Amino acid sequence: MATLTEETVQDKIEIVGGAAFKNIQVRTATVIKKDGVEISRGYHRHVVTPADDISGESAEVQALCAAVHTDEAKAAYAEFLEAQEIT
Repeated sequence: MATLTEETVQDKIEIVGGAAFKNIQVRTATVIKKDGVEISRGYHRHVVTPADDISGESAEVQALCAAVHTDEAKAAYAEFLEAQEIT
């Protein structure tokens, strides 16, 4: 009988944005394997902004956030939101 397995991995993490602040894009792949051979792969993306709670993110994403989401970046992002009237 065939064995199906499902694996979820963060296969791409990107830092994007301008000089004032940067967002972190995280792509997660869900891989379905049949007897160890990949038969399907699907993707999900989410963005982590300087204003987001990162407690549920992976250690790697948290480390990147600590590096790029400085107090200055958080202030610039808050100003951006105010200017866009999204707050």
